Amino acid sequence: MKKLVSLLLALAVLGCAVPFAAIAESVVDRDGPTITLDVYSQLANFSGIQQGWGATLLKDKFNVELNIIPDQDGTYETRVASGNLGDIVVWGANGMDYKNAVDKGLLLDWEEDNLAETYAPYIWENYKGALEANRDVSGDDTIHGFGHAVAFKKGSHAAFFYTWDLRWDLYKKLGYPEINDMDDLFEVLKAMKELEPTDERGNPTYATSIWPDWDGNMVMYVKSLGTAYYGYDELGFGYYNPNNGQFVSCLDEEGPYLKCLKFFNRLYQAGLLDPNSMTQTYDVMGEKVKNGGTFWGIFNYSTSSIYNTAKHLEQGKMMYSLVPKEASPIVYGLGTNGGNRIWSIGNYTEYPELCLEILDWLASPEGSMTMWYGPQGITWDYDENGLAYFTELGKLTSSDSTQSMDGVEWTSPWTGKTYTFTGTFNDGCVQINNVTLAMDMENPDGAHGETFNKLTWESEVTADTYPIQQDWRDWAGFASADQYMNNGKYTVMPEINYSESPRSSALDLIWKQCATTIVTCSWKAIYAEDDAKFDAAVSEMRARVNMYGWNQCVDWCEQECAAKWALSQEAAALGE
Repeated sequence: MKKLVSLLLALAVLGCAVPFAAIAESVVDRDGPTITLDVYSQLANFSGIQQGWGATLLKDKFNVELNIIPDQDGTYETRVASGNLGDIVVWGANGMDYKNAVDKGLLLDWEEDNLAETYAPYIWENYKGALEANRDVSGDDTIHGFGHAVAFKKGSHAAFFYTWDLRWDLYKKLGYPEINDMDDLFEVLKAMKELEPTDERGNPTYATSIWPDWDGNMVMYVKSLGTAYYGYDELGFGYYNPNNGQFVSCLDEEGPYLKCLKFFNRLYQAGLLDPNSMTQTYDVMGEKVKNGGTFWGIFNYSTSSIYNTAKHLEQGKMMYSLVPKEASPIVYGLGTNGGNRIWSIGNYTEYPELCLEILDWLASPEGSMTMWYGPQGITWDYDENGLAYFTELGKLTSSDSTQSMDGVEWTSPWTGKTYTFTGTFNDGCVQINNVTLAMDMENPDGAHGETFNKLTWESEVTADTYPIQQDWRDWAGFASADQYMNNGKYTVMPEINYSESPRSSALDLIWKQCATTIVTCSWKAIYAEDDAKFDAAVSEMRARVNMYGWNQCVDWCEQECAAKWALSQEAAALGE
């Protein structure tokens, strides 16, 4: 403290302005033993010690290594029973699991002893709306963290990720047939299979390949197709309609879920759905996409972001956006409150100050750019005008996350030490699998209004295009998928400070029984050999959940939709 006071006095004498972040205390001991922090993340797809370039950066800057603990079956219950969730805790939603942890006193109070103000000054100064939103969600008048994708000011909406990517080179060969609805899409996918029956490794191709990793109350990909087509947001055992606040059950005969369930069964019966979909992991699916094993998917991160490597683009192959004309994909509003995926700290960590310092960096523009695009100066940087651009290596890593980083040398801006990276780019990405700042907000460290999203960078917009990219641009009349989708039909889910209400223990038991039944029977329906067996699987689903007490679950969902709609109307009345 004496050194800190002396520094401030010296700066005052010199007439220097002292930025808020400059007075932050630090507990980082770069000369001591490396500290291992347990990071329990309900969003992680990785288990174990953080690897690659990300591990190198974190060890150099904070002298830590992160032990990533994903949310597998029983993990949450076990950690709650032990009373120790971990050092850093990341929540998949701000609902019952989170609130239960708050009630049991398992999460750090960020205001105690001015901890956040002292050790996370960037968050304290710039995330005020998100911190107060967390206080409201927590329900104990205490701040325990902040939600994901925070914007410093309200905007229209984030970038689209339901982009409906299609193998464009094959679509071109078919003569650009019109796709108005799911029936048209099915016929196009069937024709693509005839054009390209095997992938680059000689394995059978499929219209799509899905995965069960993220199944919850419903089969995730089936539920998400409903969101991507109808514009309804997931809520409980169905959907929330942002246009009128109504609840649409996943068992409604004419509702999105059962229609989309039938679409996947139709693909399966036609030999167009990867038969390993029910048992494979996300990573296995990604390898199939990378090798040209699929023709279509609704998420950009699991289709075009994987497939569109420089090699494929040079070969005239590409997956890119084509939305059926009847579809109205959902897109999420930007706001200062942040989303429902919460960053928090375990109440029994030995290192609360260090955890806050790490989160403060991850929550900064520099930390966010690093999480998205890699080490500054190695894969990306700013030019003399403050505009972001990719290095030659960065152009490769941004289009192919499996790009090797072996042998790449990096000199730390913090310690001056030089390191040699190992592994792929994806190995080094921080495996917590959550974001802090909203990718589509303006980058405070950049210039000319560029956002964090590479699609808005002048260097990317004006970059040379491959012929297959230009072909899509000529067809769409726009330079990017985001521009194309912004000028089509879509539904905005406004940002509101909503969190699920607690369920009674009795209802929660019913809920878990119904969720298991819906997921199990949904996969059974997807793999039905004919329409009669599909109908039988759906009938079984209905009968079993009704036996458990399905109506109580529906009543809860309808009440939640009413509460969510009231918050939405209140925000609209305030002009937010």
